Amino acid sequence: MNTPPIRVLVVDDHPVVRHGLLALLKYEPGMEAVGDAADGATAIDSIVALSPDVVLLDLRLPSSNGVEVMMRCRERGSPARFLVLTTYDSDEDIARALAAGAKGYMLKDVSSFELMQAIRAVMRGSAALEPRVAARVIARLNEASPDDLSLRELDVLTLLVRGDANRAIAHALHVSENTVKTHVSHIFAKLQVQSRAEAVAVALQRGIVSLH
Repeated sequence: MNTPPIRVLVVDDHPVVRHGLLALLKYEPGMEAVGDAADGATAIDSIVALSPDVVLLDLRLPSSNGVEVMMRCRERGSPARFLVLTTYDSDEDIARALAAGAKGYMLKDVSSFELMQAIRAVMRGSAALEPRVAARVIARLNEASPDDLSLRELDVLTLLVRGDANRAIAHALHVSENTVKTHVSHIFAKLQVQSRAEAVAVALQRGIVSLH
């Protein structure tokens, strides 16, 4: 039985880049370009309407940036897998994209072969990180240390890993919700993360907190 092609939607505000990617996909075996968008708002509508398997997504877009596109699409129930393709490789850009749900992060100087392999990897459910991006992620994870966190912050982080909301954490630790929010903010800063999900991932990866 023939495997259906990977349905890809391209989002980039530069016409030359967008059309070049569409041309690559047209001649790539096992892939099909199902649409494209030049701005964030159009991208969101197109992704929800066309239900692509993989979205090649730039981060800097008119109307809504790439992170907002991912967040809005998730809110609208889109199962699309997002592969960021950008020129930006700052720690903040990478962290925000991964926290928003990107399954891969590639830079625009990637070869066409590597990009097609990344699309296939994301479709399989694997992560696809350009080597320089992967190095930054690993370095950031390695910077997180239990010694950086106070005992109370470790208590809060443990409850975050358990999945507790701020109100539940406040009740468990007999403090106010505002105090919990302050602790969470400090945890984010010390672990260099942007979201609760990232904080949990870093905590488990580094062994700062155990699931058990």
